[in-house]
Parts: sequence; structure tokens; C-alpha cells
Amino acid sequence: MSNSTLRTKSNVAKLSVFTLAIMNVTAVVSLRGLPAEAEYGLSSAFYYLFAAVVFLIPTSLVAAELAAMFQDKQGGVFRWVGEAFGKRLGFVAIWLQWVQSTIWYPTVLTFGAVAIAFIGFNPATDMVLASNRIYTLIVVLSIYWLATFICMKGLGWVGKISKIGGLVGTIIPACLLIILAIIYLLSGGKSQMDFSGSFFPDLTNLSNIVLASSIFLFFAGMEMSGVHVKDVENPSKNYPKAVFTGALITVLIFILGTFSLGIIIPQKDINLTQSLLTGFDGYFNYIHAPWLSPIIAVALSFGVLACVLTWISGPSKGLLSVGKAGYLPPFLQKTNKNGVQKNILIVQGCVVTVLSLLFVVMPSVQTFYQILSQLTVLLYLIMYMLMFAAAISLRYKMKNTPRPFRLGNNGFMWFIGGLGFAGSLLAFCLSFIPPSQIPSGSPAVWFSVLIIGALVVVAAPFLIYKMRKPSWNKLKDDEAFEPFHWETDKKA
Repeated sequence: MSNSTLRTKSNVAKLSVFTLAIMNVTAVVSLRGLPAEAEYGLSSAFYYLFAAVVFLIPTSLVAAELAAMFQDKQGGVFRWVGEAFGKRLGFVAIWLQWVQSTIWYPTVLTFGAVAIAFIGFNPATDMVLASNRIYTLIVVLSIYWLATFICMKGLGWVGKISKIGGLVGTIIPACLLIILAIIYLLSGGKSQMDFSGSFFPDLTNLSNIVLASSIFLFFAGMEMSGVHVKDVENPSKNYPKAVFTGALITVLIFILGTFSLGIIIPQKDINLTQSLLTGFDGYFNYIHAPWLSPIIAVALSFGVLACVLTWISGPSKGLLSVGKAGYLPPFLQKTNKNGVQKNILIVQGCVVTVLSLLFVVMPSVQTFYQILSQLTVLLYLIMYMLMFAAAISLRYKMKNTPRPFRLGNNGFMWFIGGLGFAGSLLAFCLSFIPPSQIPSGSPAVWFSVLIIGALVVVAAPFLIYKMRKPSWNKLKDDEAFEPFHWETDKKA
């Protein structure tokens, strides 16, 4: 054992199982997607549990082994996939991790625009404003560029706002929504959700379950927690405990939050972008406290800003570290005086602006929201499939490499990794089917945006990789990107 390892063990405080579980919950839970699943009533619980078993838990466990395996080497998912399948696919993986978040911003910011619209005191007027595409476009771009400006100031600003926003804008509202539903039912309120329905959905009609494929995106991002595997005492035992505890809390929040909306809002009136706010309005009016509605709208808006800040600063920074090793043109490697990847953020902002302009051609805000959500799911799931396949492959290609956290024997890795891969592939296929519950406009537009969009985005990293030049590598000798095992091991 090295001296650095001994120092780490003696000087760094270890995370408890519960602390890491809550960190996972904070990183994953978002309330904006609850209305989409409230469409399914009681069977929404099936989708949450199914996604947790075949995606959330496998993602957490597989990422933990990979993160621990390469804890002293940079690159993240680029390293994981690159060690298994080469630099080209490694670059594709980290590119998709970055670009999917870029496409996702307009959807989460649409929710933020709706929250801001509900700061007023007239629900009817608020709903009209929230449905206005021009208003939504202006607010989406304003929040995004404000978040980008804050990110330019450095990680210190981002950390402070994200920490407060995550608590005020997500955890507290989630708990409040569930408590309000309990009060409503215990005091004699009539539930709009039929709890006598079937827990198992009708899986013979694919159009009825396409919205559920987007639930995988609710649980996306758990691979980030893998970096903390060495911060837990006895990780082989306690890390899985933290994963399952965090998964349980996450699923409970999603299920109870979804039920809470279904209890107060009739299924036919559920709106993907507005129902969370109208649900709070309904409960606050029931307890004769309508003045709380603007407060919760402000809190949710702040939560959106915090969420966007975290994602703007995260994946783009990972892309920068790989880009400096010669995978991105010098223009995209530029940083400001705070060391922030300014040009990547500017290019990212331009893409978000163009995507947001789709508001003017989509038949409704709901349609825009759903189609971009589906495209985001498609791209992110490709990255996850690469990650699961890499984990299995590395059990054979790097079988003698130390694994501080090992996910059982090879058979168990095949089971967990294969389960995650199969679940991701299923959701990927379902994401192409237009949902019957939402007016998606012309089927030609729907399929064109998803298919052409996915092809263009996936083709881009292959083109950039082919065009790269030695002069793109801006790393100094002491900063050089560590070689892959197959570059140094002749036998590999």
C-alpha cells in the first residue's frame, strides 16, 4: 500500500452509508418529470420500480467498480470505455455525456419558465402565460445565459448556489407535496386517482408505455456517484448499502410525489409542464393558504437554476479535460482567468439557443418538451450501453487490475451489466414511438427530429476524432493524459 493511500485513509473523513445515500438522492431527484408519470395512475409505481431494478441500481454498482478501478486516472467515462473499446468510442461516450445535457437544458428550463409564470396570484392567468411560447422562449434563454454567466465565475459560485438550490428547490418541495397529499386524504379530500386500478400496465400497447421510457432519464447521472466509492469505509460492503438505500429513497419520493399529483389533479387534466404547479395550487387552496403558491414557484425556479448550474459546469469540464489531450480543436480548449471552459460554454449556449427556437415551430410547448426529452434519452442511453458493455469487457481485458470495489464474480457482472444494458436498449427502442397521450404534431416531424438528430449528434465525435491533429494536444509533459493499458501492455 502506498504512502498516499495511507495518508488518505488516515486524514480524510469517511462518508457514512446514509450520507452517501442522500448525496445520491440529491444528485438524481428532480420533480419536473412527475406529471409525465402521473398520466399512468397506480401503474406509474410499476415503471419506477422497473427502471430502478434494471437501470438505477445497475448503473450505480457498475460505475462504482469502474470509478474505483481508475481512481487515479483522469477521463471518467472516456477512460472507462476507451480502455475497453479504444479512444474513438471513448471519445463518443464522453461527447454523448456532454451533448445530451446540452439538448436537455431547454426541457428543464421550460419547467423553470412555467414555475416563474406561477409566481402570480391568478392561477388562470398564470396558466395562460405558462402556455405562451414566446414567453417561454424568453425565460428559457434568460435563465440559461444567467446560469452560464455564473459558471464563468468559477466553481465556488456554482457550489454555493447548487447546494442551497438543491435543498430549497427539490428536497423540501418534494416532502411538502407528499405531506399535503396525506393531509388532503386524511381530512376527507376526494382522490382523483383510482387506486383500485391495476399495478401492472397494459404492455401490449407500446404507445401507452412510451412516456415511461423517459423515466430512465429521471435516474440518469448516478454514474457520477461512483467517484465516491473510496470515500466509504469498507466499500465492498457499505457502498452497495448506500446504493440500495439511496435508490429506495429516490423511488419512494418519485412514487409518492407522482401519487400526490394524481390525487389532486384529474388524469385528463394532467399537463407535462404545468401540473406540478397546479397541483401545489390545488393543495394550497384546499388548506386555505393560496399565498403559498408564489413562494413554492420561486423555490422551484431556484431549484431549476441550481440544477442547470450543476450540469453546465460538470460535463463540459470533463469534455475540456479530454479535449486538451488532443481531441478538440484549440478554440474549444480556451479557458478564462478562472480556469472555466469559456468557449465550450459559449458554443453550448448557442446550441441551446437554436434548440429553444423550436418553440415557434412545434405545435405546443408540451410537444417541444417531450420531443427534446426523448432525444436526450436516446443519446444518454447510448452512452450507458457503452458503459455497461465496457464493464463486462474489462473483466477479461484487464482481469488482473486491482479493483478496490469489485461487483462479485464475472457471472454476477454479466448479470448486473447485462441487465443494465438490456434495460437501456429497451428504453432506447421505446423512445422512438410517439406517445399517444400528447399531441406530437406530424409523425414525420417527430421521427425526423429524433432520427436525424441522433444520427448527427452521434456522427459528430467520429468526424472530430478523424480530423484531430497533433497540434491540438495542449497538455504539458507533467499534465499528459495517462496512456491506456493497451498502449503500454504489449500482451494486451
